[in-house]
Amino acid sequence: MTVFDDEIPAVANLDPDLLGALRHAATDAADDGVEFFVNSGWRSPQYQEQLRQKAVSEYGSAEEAARWVATADKSLHVSGDAVDIGPANATAWLSQHGAEYGLCQIYSNESWHYELRPKAVDRGCPRRYADPTHDPRMRQ
Repeated sequence: MTVFDDEIPAVANLDPDLLGALRHAATDAADDGVEFFVNSGWRSPQYQEQLRQKAVSEYGSAEEAARWVATADKSLHVSGDAVDIGPANATAWLSQHGAEYGLCQIYSNESWHYELRPKAVDRGCPRRYADPTHDPRMRQ
């Protein structure tokens, strides 16, 4: 799905400001031959919990899974404030140009995960956290 697929809840339920910034960036990226795909946008709490349980099984512990998947009550995907973008040329384009739109990569271990940071337009993106376990917003 693309950032323009309004009929899909993963896109339609994103924060309107985040979605607007994504659409503006995607339109400009298209001029460079780059298309953004939403690999994961808004998620229901139930789906987020399924992803977390799968990660616990895959990584062997809740602590290790937390490096990749937040609990439903902390997930910025559930609140509509985060989006995972692909393919690689789209994340490369955003890595270079995202701050101009307030779109920032937040975690060093997740090159696909972007959030809106409006101040980035003037100041650049903030320093990344190594992974979500270093993000104060994710702490229980």
